[in-house]
Amino acid sequence: MQNNRQTWLNKRKSGLGGSDAAAVIGRNPWLSNVDLWEIKTGRKQQADVSDKEAVKYGIAAENLLIDLFKLDYPNYDVKHIDFDLLTDKTNPFLIASLDGRLIERETGRTGVLEIKTTEIRRASDWNKWDGQVPDNYFCQVIHYLGVTGWDFAILKAQIKHYKDGVPTLTTRHYYFDAAVYEEDIAFLRQKEIEFWQEYVEKDVCPPLILPQI
Repeated sequence: MQNNRQTWLNKRKSGLGGSDAAAVIGRNPWLSNVDLWEIKTGRKQQADVSDKEAVKYGIAAENLLIDLFKLDYPNYDVKHIDFDLLTDKTNPFLIASLDGRLIERETGRTGVLEIKTTEIRRASDWNKWDGQVPDNYFCQVIHYLGVTGWDFAILKAQIKHYKDGVPTLTTRHYYFDAAVYEEDIAFLRQKEIEFWQEYVEKDVCPPLILPQI
């Protein structure tokens, strides 16, 4: 299992994955496109967050939340593969590391299942989840749809918030039809290809795009 994980980690470092996508276009509030370029060109190391409690919680909860999705949505055939990693057919530096694969039983349409766990500490943070998902998660989903070429994606979010110091869990599901987001998929894909071919491969620092806060 450890060898599989290390192989998976090494492969992710060799290209652009879903968690990199937002930084390419300045939509990651914690990582700029220049930070990402420095990581991909070996100038600095990716921050190790594996020991953070939120990360450990998310890893431990993932399979449980996938099982809950199976129970709540029997209209989908759900498949989870440990360290599931796909590469783009024409640009193999574009990588998708999937939480789950979906097949809509009635139609045969294929989709991506993405699992998120998060905590909300401020009331204003709810706005990022009100009928939408935060920009960095949106870019991740759009990236996966571009790499796989599949029909749709569903993001299942377990949101932990607090009332009088007591944790409360809210679960939300967000559906993304690839046909609706064709322009977004094409735009992000173009920017990712440009970032990799013009800046990473040529070892040229890209112009800084300041992340939106």
